[in-house]
Amino acid sequence: MRVHTPVPASRLPNLGVTVFSVMSALAQQHQAVNLGQGFPDFEGDPALLDAVNAAMRAGHNQYPPMPGVPALRQAIAAKIEALYGHAYHPDTEITVTAGATQAILTALLAVVHPGDEVIVLEPAYDSYAPNIALAGGVMVPVALDPATFRPDFDRLRAALTPRTRVLMINSPHNPSGAVWTPEDLRQLAELLDGTEVLVLSDEVYEHMVYDGHQHQSVSRLPELAARSFVVSSFGKTYHVTGWKVGYVTAPAALMAEFRKVHQYNVFTVNSAMQHGLANYMRDPAPYLGLSDFYQRKRDRFRAGLAGTAFALRPCPGSYFQCVDYAGLPAPLAAMDDMALCQWLTREIGVAAIPLSAFHSKGSEAQVIRFCFAKKDETLDLALERLKKI
Repeated sequence: MRVHTPVPASRLPNLGVTVFSVMSALAQQHQAVNLGQGFPDFEGDPALLDAVNAAMRAGHNQYPPMPGVPALRQAIAAKIEALYGHAYHPDTEITVTAGATQAILTALLAVVHPGDEVIVLEPAYDSYAPNIALAGGVMVPVALDPATFRPDFDRLRAALTPRTRVLMINSPHNPSGAVWTPEDLRQLAELLDGTEVLVLSDEVYEHMVYDGHQHQSVSRLPELAARSFVVSSFGKTYHVTGWKVGYVTAPAALMAEFRKVHQYNVFTVNSAMQHGLANYMRDPAPYLGLSDFYQRKRDRFRAGLAGTAFALRPCPGSYFQCVDYAGLPAPLAAMDDMALCQWLTREIGVAAIPLSAFHSKGSEAQVIRFCFAKKDETLDLALERLKKI
């Protein structure tokens, strides 16, 4: 008998390793400053770590309830009502997830049937397309304005069909940092009025909105909240991306479908971390102060980039800064964005992410993305190297 490994047809035949893993590996190989992948290089609050440790010592080490620890769901509900004015019931409308990525995939698996269309505003985070494919859906890309990354509601209206099941939105936006306005939400509500289209709103950077503005969650508008899954991330908010803990909110009828998939997907999420987070959330100061914390880093990084040949794009939210590199010396300006990011990593010692990674069919724009969720000394070192170009 022969030794044989059957190789089935791939569910995702056109996908390999993500660009984030590729660039992080290249950064490590060349000892480059990694401003590519979106994670902090500093630790979370010791009080949060202590809260999780205390929860472990208190015996919270077995399965918690499938939807999440009740105290944490209650804390989430209280936060959302205080910030956005919408009351989600912690028992039936909030579920704790293994990060935001799992929440997004689970929501799509719960409501998208084979052949259903899912509208995605591009550039978009790279997990959206494979998630839609795994659900059997058909992704319908709609371009954001290339200069401002703002939604074009005429294009959205043209993309809607009787087969549209979900419209995915993301604010603050990854990769551009663009932020939706109250008028944007009003137009979205008008656009979807009278349809059966659901909204999947990725709001993981909700506490990173700058210059005195407020995050506009779809939870603020009852007519949008009634048709939306809203996703957020404790990892992004509390500088603990490796914990992979997030949550999703939705009306009870939608959440019931979400939980049908969730219970057989991950079932539930790390018990001690949930108890620790619930205790830590008693003080709202860490998330209320997050915008000021990251705005200082944004301003420091932008001031340093102003002394380079890169042209700054606006950054009203998130912890990403996009730059246009058309002003670099001719050989560099002529490179495609992936080639330039690889050159920067190898030759300059700073890793970035090409914006083409956020487009389903690539992009001709000469734009790359840096992450400024780093220690000040990390940002300063990166800026010192970038100024040598």
